[in-house]
Amino acid sequence: MQVFSKKRLIGVVLTTAMALAVGCTKKKSNDNAGYDPKETLRLNLTTEPPSLDWSKSTDTTSAFIQYNFMEGLTEYNLDDPELSLRSALAMEWTANKDASEWTFKLREGVKWTDGKPFTAQHVVDGWKRLLEPATASEYAYFLYSVDNAKAFNEGKIKDFSQVGVKAIDDQTLKVTLNQPKSYFPYLLTHHSTYPIRLDVVATHGDTWTEPGKIVTLGAYKLKEWEHDNHIVLERNDDYYGEKAKTKYVYGYMIIENSTALNLYEKGKIDVLYTLPSREIGRLKAREDYSTMPSLGIYYYGFNTEKPPFNDPMVRKAVSMAIDRDQITTLLNGGEVPLTSWVPKGMFGYEQARGTGFDPSKAQKLLDEAGFKDRKKFPKITIGFNTNEDHQRIAENVQAQLKKTLGIQVELANEEWKTYLKSVQTNPANIFRLGWMADFPDPDNFMNLMMTESENNHTRWGNKEYDRLILEATKTTDKKKRAEMYSQAQSILVEKDVPVAPIYSMVSHYLINDRVKQFPLNSMGKKLLKDVVVE
Repeated sequence: MQVFSKKRLIGVVLTTAMALAVGCTKKKSNDNAGYDPKETLRLNLTTEPPSLDWSKSTDTTSAFIQYNFMEGLTEYNLDDPELSLRSALAMEWTANKDASEWTFKLREGVKWTDGKPFTAQHVVDGWKRLLEPATASEYAYFLYSVDNAKAFNEGKIKDFSQVGVKAIDDQTLKVTLNQPKSYFPYLLTHHSTYPIRLDVVATHGDTWTEPGKIVTLGAYKLKEWEHDNHIVLERNDDYYGEKAKTKYVYGYMIIENSTALNLYEKGKIDVLYTLPSREIGRLKAREDYSTMPSLGIYYYGFNTEKPPFNDPMVRKAVSMAIDRDQITTLLNGGEVPLTSWVPKGMFGYEQARGTGFDPSKAQKLLDEAGFKDRKKFPKITIGFNTNEDHQRIAENVQAQLKKTLGIQVELANEEWKTYLKSVQTNPANIFRLGWMADFPDPDNFMNLMMTESENNHTRWGNKEYDRLILEATKTTDKKKRAEMYSQAQSILVEKDVPVAPIYSMVSHYLINDRVKQFPLNSMGKKLLKDVVVE
């Protein structure tokens, strides 16, 4: 899942007085007025969620809200280091012998927030909407292992009844896959696979996710959404399970990490999970500081359709000219320099894979690519979403490329929502992105860069790479899978190099003493229903 800063995203807000003091916004006061701190968890979302439409969103800010007001058929047991699955909307699931056919038994008595019963047909509807070409979801490929799902998404099949998902009755869902997939239930923790109410979408159109219109199934429901300012979630008293322990969740949208930290230290915010890297050294000594290795990567992508990065030698030269150690030292947060594609801590991670820092070879490659005279090298741009750490990293890379390769680099930043659209439609020569595991398997990272993946914004594709990833999903032999992923990573980060991994992520938190049971896990998944504020 696409992420913003060291694995979270960002936005803008504050009280008018504070905003004027720091000169960051002119938005009206929103000092969580009307919400008693004794029953309100206050945190910083960092940015405006680009979309709360779970069939379309791709970022972690939107997902954070969705994971708290909706549910999937399955959910992670976040108390388990192995991240096993537990029941959610599905009480149980079974597979045939080769895991190519799955049956899910759904909970009875579950109701949407408007009181209507939840049924298996709502799951079918959600998957149909995800796969419909008109939805243009970047996560449609998530269900390509379902029989005929890809053909339907590509418009080759018009009749959705031919797709391998059926509501046998109100509480039974049957799924037929086009290949064995033992980890298929893990995919159903993801927001893109959530059930949906097509009648609500049809009634309200593009505004169906606004408060008063949206209907959900989770422990919280959407109470307020003042765009670019704040979001409020309210406990759903009709939730089928144990009710949320805190009545309200108040989400600020403050893009400046230092401003958010100032509010935290004044007792206005209870939890921060995006901290200014300049302050990490000081904050590490505090009792309210926590850190957690994350199954996520920070990377630079190359637009392989724009010269000079249509040449793999140029891409390789730039990747080799970046000293990742400089960047992780700059951030000072325990991030792990990364040249492979699978993050540290996940099966498939290879420390030595990729293009390491090699200035002399980088210079030689650029010479061989026809740029011995560096004045002939075109001006290039590094694009990133507005954030002080992204700025610091981009400035560091800019300086490294000038020193090592003698090339000029411009920097361009945009607000997150605008930046996402730019990356999707017309990426810069080099663009910054991150990816957090949607499920704890290397396939989630490797299939990201397949030719058909809508989350692959490099415009690159390689048939042999695609073949290896598809073959790896079919085998249950762990050693063989590891060999296939190793070969695929060699293509991705050593031969064609459409991406330059920078580091494996680490999550940092400040959690006020009054907050109990805030979830910390390697997936970075923040389910808040068990959080207590005192």
